[in-house]
Amino acid sequence: MPAEFRLLQVPYEHPDVTALTSAAQEFYVTIYGGPDETPFTSADFSPPTGAFLVGYHDDQAVAMGGWRFRPPGVPRVAQRPAEIKRMFVREDVRGQGFARMVLAALEASAAAAGADWMLLETGQPQIAAIGLYRSSGYVDVEPFGHYADSELALSLGRPLRSPQPLSGWSEQTATTRTRP
Repeated sequence: MPAEFRLLQVPYEHPDVTALTSAAQEFYVTIYGGPDETPFTSADFSPPTGAFLVGYHDDQAVAMGGWRFRPPGVPRVAQRPAEIKRMFVREDVRGQGFARMVLAALEASAAAAGADWMLLETGQPQIAAIGLYRSSGYVDVEPFGHYADSELALSLGRPLRSPQPLSGWSEQTATTRTRP
């Protein structure tokens, strides 16, 4: 029987988010020499202005990601852009498609809340993440956000479809079967 990957919307203060954030920050220290210092509050990821998801595989928290609305302006055509933050998959389970499932759920959730563009900042050393985003339709946009002036930062975005085709996402849970 295939293993199950389950996504749950949780508050940013959830203990599984705390544990995954610690792992993400350790990863950032390894590749950048320091943690991510992007300012935000847990309220940024609370409905109706955002959401935070944790992915569970065999009942273990293995992936996470959140989105929050941003002011319009990047890109210029965006009327109601949303930004992905804290997208992360534990190193020991990478390569199983979990990041792609989290990304799709974040996009669907943001689109259902009225976002017309999804934006993100990532860093040049994160080659696998860049590959995921580019293969998912993300293109270069004007630099924005906390790391806009960093030579290592890459600002990406893509327009979101209307919420109708993305209606398979429930704001509470999504379940996807993965290959063994």
